[in-house]
Amino acid sequence: MDDEALLDIRDMTIDDFADVFHLGEELFTSDYSPSMYRTWDEYEITTLFNSDSELCLVAELDGEIVGFALGTTVEKTNSSWKYGYLVWIGVRPGLQKAGVGDGLFTEIKRRMLDQGVRMMIIDTDADNEAGIRFFQKQGFDNMREHVYMTLNLSKKAIRKRKRSD
Repeated sequence: MDDEALLDIRDMTIDDFADVFHLGEELFTSDYSPSMYRTWDEYEITTLFNSDSELCLVAELDGEIVGFALGTTVEKTNSSWKYGYLVWIGVRPGLQKAGVGDGLFTEIKRRMLDQGVRMMIIDTDADNEAGIRFFQKQGFDNMREHVYMTLNLSKKAIRKRKRSD
């Protein structure tokens, strides 16, 4: 990002859905992250926008969307704590170290604090080293391992499994 370009972090609008979706498709590929690839779809954007539009942000550079952050909050009925969950954050390739992610994170954190969030949560693949470094730089710690398993329920997979039993 050159010195002349101004980064604008703003509320996502309905008109931004297609750009955000396509940027997410570019970022969350099956090669990069099988679990993110499986869960990234247009319903992620519309669901979060409909429930927490004030936590759906885009980063714009020279009129082009170059990043986004989508979050939500969770209030437990048996707890006085309100949790913020940064569900998705993405930055156009080539701009990951240009402050776009920092700007998006700073703004979504500010908005969550304004809403009374006491703890922010993220999750990412264990082998997403760049993402983990980014979140640690933002102050996240207490990293936990999480086991993620799949079961292919297609007819072909079921037949193959039955033959091997």
